[in-house]
Amino acid sequence: MQDLEQYEHDDNGTVFRDVILLALLGFVTIVVLLLPHLNPAAQGTASTDPPGNVVVEVRWPDAIDADVDLWIQAPDDVPVGYANLGGAVFNLLRDDRGHFEDRSNLNYEMAYSRDIPAGEYTVNLHLYDRDETDGAIPVEVAVGIKGPAQSRLDYIVRKHVSLAHLDEELTVARFELTEEGRLVPGSFNQLPQRLRNVPRTQ
Repeated sequence: MQDLEQYEHDDNGTVFRDVILLALLGFVTIVVLLLPHLNPAAQGTASTDPPGNVVVEVRWPDAIDADVDLWIQAPDDVPVGYANLGGAVFNLLRDDRGHFEDRSNLNYEMAYSRDIPAGEYTVNLHLYDRDETDGAIPVEVAVGIKGPAQSRLDYIVRKHVSLAHLDEELTVARFELTEEGRLVPGSFNQLPQRLRNVPRTQ
């Protein structure tokens, strides 16, 4: 009699263990099936292209403690620079003051446009401050255009210029663009045009 009771007791234990094991197996199966949906693969790749349609970049040697300012003007808009960080078309994204409060010691400024209005664009540099012992300051300027149907920048200007004395303002480039972002043939020139201290109400 005891053997029969022991057998029935063991049979109940086996059934209980089987039910628990099946429930656990079902749970693991559900988790495995849901895993791909919890963290779906990224659709495509992230773009590394900078925003903006017209991008102006200015760079000078990191070892030189100088404040070189970028000034730019779009058609029918106010000049944009450190004293006026944004207009209807352009925004100055970085005003570099040399090594002053600059942890990286990288010397660069940049501006982006939000559109490509047709007309003339002007790009100037101004030497706001410098250490007189550095001599002439070499500056690299690049202007890139990304039209409405483009996914990358096409550079229309890559220039190396020098700023020799304090408060010098130099017109690096003047050019005309179409609404599609194409350079108008024969429009490129460097005729001086002052942008700094031009009244904001034009």
